[in-house]
Amino acid sequence: MCDPYYGTLEVTQPARTSARAGLVRLLLVVLAGLLLGIGSFWTVSAVMQPRRTTPVFDPPVLAGQQLWGACAGGFYARHGDVIVLTSTGHCTGEGTVAYEPDGTTVRGVFGPAARDASCPYPGHTCAASDINYLVVAKNRIPWGHLNVVDLGTAGYRIIPPGTRPLACADIAIGDQAEIDGRNVYRSGTVSEKGENLHPEDGAYFPCMIAARIPVAVGDSGGAVLVRGIPAGVTSRSFAGWLGFTPLAEGLAELGLDLCTTPDCGLVPQA
Repeated sequence: MCDPYYGTLEVTQPARTSARAGLVRLLLVVLAGLLLGIGSFWTVSAVMQPRRTTPVFDPPVLAGQQLWGACAGGFYARHGDVIVLTSTGHCTGEGTVAYEPDGTTVRGVFGPAARDASCPYPGHTCAASDINYLVVAKNRIPWGHLNVVDLGTAGYRIIPPGTRPLACADIAIGDQAEIDGRNVYRSGTVSEKGENLHPEDGAYFPCMIAARIPVAVGDSGGAVLVRGIPAGVTSRSFAGWLGFTPLAEGLAELGLDLCTTPDCGLVPQA
């Protein structure tokens, strides 16, 4: 007989049944192989995903980690004798209460955003950096770890005593930068520097630094380290790439001192 799929082939009925059974067995083998391959892919993918290897303190270090809502934490600092955690001025307003994920435990209350006394652009807000701070609730201060930045899977970074935060002039094209907003560690190189007038919110910053690091909603306010040194505040997305403002100028404008010792020069409170 003539088989339209396989050409001219003479078979008897039992042979055809045997051929079909063989084809079914072949399909089962192929399917099993596909399932095994998919399973192996997911297993390898899970193994290759970076995993955290450092402990989480209690209270946790939120510098470098997700802080509240779409805000990330920057660096611990002192405002007089008060411990604060930097974030970003465009993330939330002064007086906003930040809560733990349980929705009841208070992490702190946001203070004011940095502002210049005068602005060269009428109708706009001007600031040295896109920075504000959270006044950390006394029972959520990670005493003994205030000079620590938590970069998640990249580990903890300890800020050595006397470290000076970087200013705009200290950061050069090609410098290595790193962030961990949204609890996703990323790194890349500084690509551009210049002033920035934002058309949507009317904010003007005399120094905005761009880096080849992908960003998304939730990264705002996060710590930026350049060459391993506290350097900036995650502020903008330029076509999906990081834009940050300098840390030194922002701290100065808010009257803050970067914590560079475990208890930031204070006596821990119970």
